[in-house]
Amino acid sequence: MLFLAVLFFLLIYLAVSIGVVRVAAKWAKKRNRRPWLWGGLAAFVMYNLVFWDWIPTLVAHKYYCATEAGFWVYKTPEQWKQENPGVFETLTTQRVWPSKRVGGMDKYVSTSTINQRFDYVTKKNGPFFLNLWRHDQAILDSKSGKVLAQQIDFSTGNGNIGGEMELRFWIHSNNCAGGRDNAISFVKFVNQLRGS
Repeated sequence: MLFLAVLFFLLIYLAVSIGVVRVAAKWAKKRNRRPWLWGGLAAFVMYNLVFWDWIPTLVAHKYYCATEAGFWVYKTPEQWKQENPGVFETLTTQRVWPSKRVGGMDKYVSTSTINQRFDYVTKKNGPFFLNLWRHDQAILDSKSGKVLAQQIDFSTGNGNIGGEMELRFWIHSNNCAGGRDNAISFVKFVNQLRGS
């Protein structure tokens, strides 16, 4: 129902914007000025009243996805087993991982204990540019503190904060292109450490 209300508002806003552009063009024509220039200026102002951050958000999302997002394995489970002979076989994974969380809904660090040697750490930061959010996931060797694998992804919008509906749906994206594939690779890596 709220989506229909937002859609109705946008349709009304579009009609008002068209009216403002036409009035500006007529005003310019009566005063022997360039109607296309004044109409274009009115359209630019009406667009930016609501959509001012749409293009910068898309550009920032694309930039951060291209420069910082991805999935990296620093040490495979096989390499870890070779460096720690006989330890992997002694590890027991609980069905429900004990976890600690520090922070609120928009910025937090959550650490879940997979077993005696591996921690699953998730961090969410944002918005650090307009409505851009950074999502970090890492697997750590709790004894050495070293990262075995890491995944970084970015999302835009505010629809995933506390169940709040996304009113400005045009700036929403769940993840980077390839983000789902990276997430699947990360889950497969975690499952190898669980022994499943």
